[in-house]
Amino acid sequence: MSFTPAFAHLAADNQWMNRKLYNAAAVLPDEALMQHRGAFFGSLFGTLSHLVVADTLWLQRLAQHPPGFATLQAVAALPQPTALDQLPCTTLAELTDLRALLDDTLTQFCAALQPAQLAEPFDYASTKGVRSRKLLGEVLQHIFNHQTHHRGQASTLFSQMGIDIGATDLLLLLPNVA
Repeated sequence: MSFTPAFAHLAADNQWMNRKLYNAAAVLPDEALMQHRGAFFGSLFGTLSHLVVADTLWLQRLAQHPPGFATLQAVAALPQPTALDQLPCTTLAELTDLRALLDDTLTQFCAALQPAQLAEPFDYASTKGVRSRKLLGEVLQHIFNHQTHHRGQASTLFSQMGIDIGATDLLLLLPNVA
């Protein structure tokens, strides 16, 4: 199996899981969303914001990759985040809209990927200006792994508040085969 369908599955899982998290967050009062809970990015809102910031940065980097990916232009036009702990929005409603844009964009991007593109070198600079060159497919693996890592933290924060977000296994989205 080529990695292209695998990335499409990961993008679908990403979108599904983010909807679950944001639906759960929508029932919480602002104080609960903003309360520092000892997570890497403090609060649940800080954790969700970090994922938005990181995904924005990565998608903007990918948009600059020659010859450029047309599916990424909506994200390329967004203001570039300046810090990994930045709060790009002040309300959950705004963050939800931005998350939906990022998820739609990432889903479209993965659906348009060609297998050969995954083996191409990808040049980028970190937020600290460190230049790197990695294979595009491996960078995408990192992006999805990073999302899973921090969504796991968010899931734990919900659990600590007594909120069950439900099943979270990618396996539930994979089709059965004959």
